[in-house]
Amino acid sequence: MSHDTEHAPREPGTGPGADAAGPERTPGPDLIPQGDRDKLTLRLQQALATFVDGPRQAVEEADAVLDEVTTRFADTLAERRRVLRTGWQAPDADAQTEELRLALRQYREITERLLHMAVPAGQ
Repeated sequence: MSHDTEHAPREPGTGPGADAAGPERTPGPDLIPQGDRDKLTLRLQQALATFVDGPRQAVEEADAVLDEVTTRFADTLAERRRVLRTGWQAPDADAQTEELRLALRQYREITERLLHMAVPAGQ
């Protein structure tokens, strides 16, 4: 079995354009808080466990969980983008080169993480 490293997720700071001399980056806050992730995971596991007794209801619950996850994901990303923009786009913002460099790095990190997410192929 071969391992496809070309499309494997990369650690922050190891992708194209990473600052070799830059400080070690740590992941930002979770897109969905751990407690909420645990609840959503439990709901999905319950849907999977009830498939035999109620296939349609199990799939409907799995659909509802995915809908909630994608909505929260999109809302969180939109808020992060708004906050990031505020730092350099505000009319009274006198962003210095270093602040702009940091903003660009954050845009790059978020975009690279999104670009390297994989969705399972359909069956």
